Amino acid sequence: MIRRRVIVHGFVQGIFFRDTVRRHAVNAGVTGWVRNNPDGTVEAVFEGAPEAVERLIAFCREGPRGARIDRIETLAEDAEGVGGFRIV
Repeated sequence: MIRRRVIVHGFVQGIFFRDTVRRHAVNAGVTGWVRNNPDGTVEAVFEGAPEAVERLIAFCREGPRGARIDRIETLAEDAEGVGGFRIV
């Protein structure tokens, strides 16, 4: 299991980015959370199988329809064994 923190910059709030990420994560069996930050970014933590986490990161590079991704930051962290996936 791996854990990655992702911060997505661009036009990413108000377009169902968080809910779309949540749905993709649940379908992939990835746990963690996603939230809007006050600076206009979306931040997420993904824990799961490396292939599934990498697919979610790839999705964040594209985003849902209506998103404009300027850049993403990806940080490796120690897995904590979080359960479920939620919007916070």
